[in-house]
Amino acid sequence: MPTRDSFIARRLRPFGSSIFAETTRRALQHGAVNLAQGFPDFDGPDVAKRAAIAAIEAGHAQYARMIGVPHLNAAIAARWEADGKGTIDPEREVTVTSGCSEAIINALVGMLDPGDEVIVFEPFFDFYTAGAAMAGATCRFVALHPPRQPGQDAFWFDPAELEAAFTPRTRALILNTPHNPTGKVFTREELRLIADLCLRHDVVVISDEVYDRLILEPDRPHISIATLEGMRDRTITLNSLGKTFSLTGWKIGWAIAPPPLSAAVRAAHQFMTFSSATPLQHGAAAIIADPGDAPARTAALFRENRDLLAAALTRSGMTVFPSHSTYFLIADHTPLGLGSGADFITHLIERIGVAAICCTAFHHRAHLGEPLIRFAFCKRKDTMHEAIRRLEALKPAR
Repeated sequence: MPTRDSFIARRLRPFGSSIFAETTRRALQHGAVNLAQGFPDFDGPDVAKRAAIAAIEAGHAQYARMIGVPHLNAAIAARWEADGKGTIDPEREVTVTSGCSEAIINALVGMLDPGDEVIVFEPFFDFYTAGAAMAGATCRFVALHPPRQPGQDAFWFDPAELEAAFTPRTRALILNTPHNPTGKVFTREELRLIADLCLRHDVVVISDEVYDRLILEPDRPHISIATLEGMRDRTITLNSLGKTFSLTGWKIGWAIAPPPLSAAVRAAHQFMTFSSATPLQHGAAAIIADPGDAPARTAALFRENRDLLAAALTRSGMTVFPSHSTYFLIADHTPLGLGSGADFITHLIERIGVAAICCTAFHHRAHLGEPLIRFAFCKRKDTMHEAIRRLEALKPAR
C-alpha cells in the first residue's frame, strides 16, 4: 500500500474541496433553498438551444478548431465592436474556451512562470488563486472593503495598498468587474488608477467581465479596462455565455487579447481542453449574434430578486450592502449575534432552510470575510419567494 497520506500536489493542497460543492451537499441534506451556488434554476434562450440541436443534426460532432468555430469567433468580435470597444481580429485575437473558468487558467498558466507575482483583489473567485498556484506564481492581495456608509457607497480599495502590491516580480493583475461576490462595478476613476499602475510597472491585466450584461443600476455602467488609453495591448478580457444567457452548464467562454497575449492563452488552451463542445459553440454563436431582449429581461428579474432579498435580510437585522451587478448580495451577519461565520451558515441551513456562503472562502485573509455572507439571487421568482418566506424566521440571538 502507498505510504503517503495524500497524493494531491503540494501547490493544490491548501484549496481543499470546493466550497460550492460542499454547501450544495449540505443544502440537499437539509432541504434548504440553495442561494449558495451561483447558477440559475431556469433555462436559457430557445435561440441558442435550437441552433445547438441543429448543429448536432447537421453532423457537427467532431473537434472544433482549437481557437473556436469560425462564426462564433466572428460573433464575439462583432459584439465587441457593437459595444463601441473597437475592432478586433476574430482569428488572431479571440480564443474560445470551455467557460471563463478555463480561460482564467489558460491566461495564468500560459503567461506566468514560477516565481512571478499576480495581484488579486479580495474577496475573489477561487479560480484566480488556484490558477496562480498551477502556474507556480504567488498572489499579492488587495482588500475590497465594505462600504463606509451601508446602503449608499460601494465596496472600495485603498490606492496606497494597491500601489504597494506591485513589485519587480509582478507580471499580472486580475480584475473582476462587475465583481463576484460584492456586486461592485469598478468606476472609470478606479480603472484609470489601476491602468496607470499597470502601465508604470509593465503589468498585464486579466479582466474577468462575465457579468458585464447584468448591470442592475444604470448609473453604474460597466467599462472594459481594455478600452482605456494604453490598455488594449496589455489586457486579456475574459467573458462567457453562461452568465448573460443562463447557460452556465454549456461552458462556453472566450478570451479577447492582442496576438502576443492570445498566443499565451492558446499555448495553455491547446493542452487544457484543445477545443470546447462543437454543437454548443454553434448555439453560442446564434445567441450572441441575435440576443434579443434576453439579457435585459434577465437583469430585470435579478434586480427585482435583489431588492426582495435585500429587504428580507434587512428585516432580519443583517446589514445589507449594495449590489450593482452580478448574481450576488453581501450582508454582514454579526448584528444577529449568532456566532462565527461558519456557525451562522450552519444555523441558516439547518434551522432556517436557506443555504449561503461565508466570504472567508473568498479571502486570503480570512478575518476580512468572517462577517460577510454571500447570497445568490439568480433564481426563479417562486424560488426567491420561498427563500424569503423562510428568512422571516431569521432573528437575532436572544
